[in-house]
Amino acid sequence: MRAVIVAVGVAFLISLFCTPIAIKVFARLKAGQPIRSNLGLASNEGKKGTPTMGGVVFILATVIAYVAGHLALTTLPDLQIAQVEPTITALVLLGLMVFSGAVGFIDDFLKVRKRHSGGLNKRGKLLGQILVGAVFGVVALYFPSTMTDAKGTATNTETVGSTTLSFIRDIPALELTKVGAVILFIFVVMAATNGVNLTDGLDGLATGASVMVLAAYALIAFWQYRHWCADPSYTRDYCYTVRDPLEIALIAGAAAGACVGFLWWNTSPARIFMGDTGALGLGGLIAGMAMSTRTIMLLPIIGGLFVIITMSVVIQIISFKTTGKRVFRMSPLQHHFELAGWSEVNIVVRFWIIAGICVAIALGLFYSEYLANVT
Repeated sequence: MRAVIVAVGVAFLISLFCTPIAIKVFARLKAGQPIRSNLGLASNEGKKGTPTMGGVVFILATVIAYVAGHLALTTLPDLQIAQVEPTITALVLLGLMVFSGAVGFIDDFLKVRKRHSGGLNKRGKLLGQILVGAVFGVVALYFPSTMTDAKGTATNTETVGSTTLSFIRDIPALELTKVGAVILFIFVVMAATNGVNLTDGLDGLATGASVMVLAAYALIAFWQYRHWCADPSYTRDYCYTVRDPLEIALIAGAAAGACVGFLWWNTSPARIFMGDTGALGLGGLIAGMAMSTRTIMLLPIIGGLFVIITMSVVIQIISFKTTGKRVFRMSPLQHHFELAGWSEVNIVVRFWIIAGICVAIALGLFYSEYLANVT
């Protein structure tokens, strides 16, 4: 727990105090977010020129905080050495965040350079997401742990990901091949990155929702660590078969802390936007969290707000192409309520409430499954 708290604190402080520096640097570089003024959205008023690419700050803060958390781990006695040394799990999770963010950075850079909201074309962004998902999906499925006890006996040979579909844990009846599992993970990465990206339309909306989702994964991973099958000191029959749960909790906590620090400057009226850099980076990390905690099918509940907003876009497109009519005044859904007369702050707070309810339901399901098996 100490290491997780250290990582959260370091990430929060770096993000809180370095974001103003990023605001000045991006403003000097004229890296302002291009705004379309012909959409009739009240939230667009006065936002032209607001620095973007702020996701760079909390991505770097998360990576630095991970290192700080590991320095704290070295001071803890009697901890499994495989949890002290950097792991493949950390490589996968941080790699997903950094390289998904890199795809978003290219998009943001092109928007700023062209002074146009188009950025990277859809095909280029899609290929980037597929490549990131494929590379880290392969790493997650093909490199098992080599954790052993004092006698040299293997105590954990798990991979970061699983070839079995999972809800609260792996479901043995839903077995996939390794290739199938990688393809599934690519889909999850694409869904999560685009879900967060579509949600990032109002000041602080995606940042606040991501804080809740990441905090939930930190709690889930730490609970798994405390009831870990590979822990020789844990004697109960009921445990969680995952790899490096403390690593997962540390990274999720660090990312949540970094987002809270960023939210200080990103909340309305935003002085900086996370841009696609931040949205895709967070989406990639959240996808990795679902895979590494073996909660793939729980993700749509934990990230319920992202699902709702994504579905509003899907419904709008299908309705317009099939009937020529729109279901919503505008999609994504937050803009529908803007055109309905809701203030930006009201929309953000109410959507945060929805995100919090979804997270609470997911955590309730996770814990109730544990209670059902230990009583």
